[in-house]
Amino acid sequence: MSPIDCTKSIEACASQYGDEAEAVRRYMYAGLEHAKALPNRGPIRFAPEGKLAPEIRSAYSEYGFYVFEGAISEREMADVLEDIEELRSRFPTHPGSAVDAQGRPALDADLKGPGLLWAKALGDPLGGTEAAGGRHKVRVRELEVAKDEPPEAPFILFGSLQFSDAALRLYGHPELLRVAAEINGQDFAPFTDVLFIKDPGRGAAVAWHQDGDTHWSSPDLDEDTHGFNFMAQVYGSTPVNGVWVVPGSHRQGQLDVAELAAAAGSERIPEAVPLVCEPGDVVICNRQLVHGSFPNAGFEPRLTINFGFHRRNSVLGVRGTGVHSPVQVYDDATIAQRTRALGLAIEARRHQYPDETPYEYQPFRERKETFVWNEDARDELRDYNLLDLSI
Repeated sequence: MSPIDCTKSIEACASQYGDEAEAVRRYMYAGLEHAKALPNRGPIRFAPEGKLAPEIRSAYSEYGFYVFEGAISEREMADVLEDIEELRSRFPTHPGSAVDAQGRPALDADLKGPGLLWAKALGDPLGGTEAAGGRHKVRVRELEVAKDEPPEAPFILFGSLQFSDAALRLYGHPELLRVAAEINGQDFAPFTDVLFIKDPGRGAAVAWHQDGDTHWSSPDLDEDTHGFNFMAQVYGSTPVNGVWVVPGSHRQGQLDVAELAAAAGSERIPEAVPLVCEPGDVVICNRQLVHGSFPNAGFEPRLTINFGFHRRNSVLGVRGTGVHSPVQVYDDATIAQRTRALGLAIEARRHQYPDETPYEYQPFRERKETFVWNEDARDELRDYNLLDLSI
């Protein structure tokens, strides 16, 4: 597979910025080269004793992210692409619609929890608002959408495991789960699962921010306290459509993003680099990194299958923030119930890829908990994300 050539997209994107066009152009190209030069990409590798390769663990610790190249096999990528095409056919026709383009009930009709979130095309729905606890403090410049494009675009699909069998199976990927256990312990706990959608010429921005709310003032805060996300790239990721991160910022505690932008004199934080990926790459990205993305004014789509994990001791006994799910204290029973989605994912993956050795999750083994993947299990996943462990 040839690497994505995003040159035309960078030029098209920069042209939308008027007198800032040359600055945007230089920023995009410089970020691309910087990202490629960092020593934090390659296949998932484990040492002979089964531990994550120490150079991967070290690079993730230093930079706050690592690009696992080719983590999704060609066979699984074919499954994912077919599934995503079918999934999108079930999207509501527009915000507020209860039906898809074929007149069927839309995939998120009658949910109790959140489903598909729309945003102003090429807009910034979060910057400068109180959304997610007001963490998106700096508004990103919005761009002009083509006159023949709809004014709003799909943005985030919450609770994605209940809609996409391919996303569910990827959630049970044995090597990714081994990585999760290496970072967060064998009893790691789930976070949330979404699809981020950045269609070309339409995809909205996500203003600069750090994830995490509950532990910033904790004396035990360290670089892994608020967990991480896996970001599986279906179509790849470029400086134009992808997430940008400030390497190492996950080690610096809670930063004032507004001050970073003020020091830069623009929304373009100079230390940031884009997550540059080919289709099938998976990024592990620390939630404490300063990160964000710009409107996708380019020609390549991005669709990220996003799912995260925590240390168990970061969530057990903690009162959630209400950002991703209703506020509650996460006790053992709540964590166990939310983790059932992982058991169903592992079992669904075993059915699809019988030649693969399934991941064995320590808490399931200790509880002698077993799972069956069938239509009843599919029903169990409905609104599962109301139990997301949001810290």
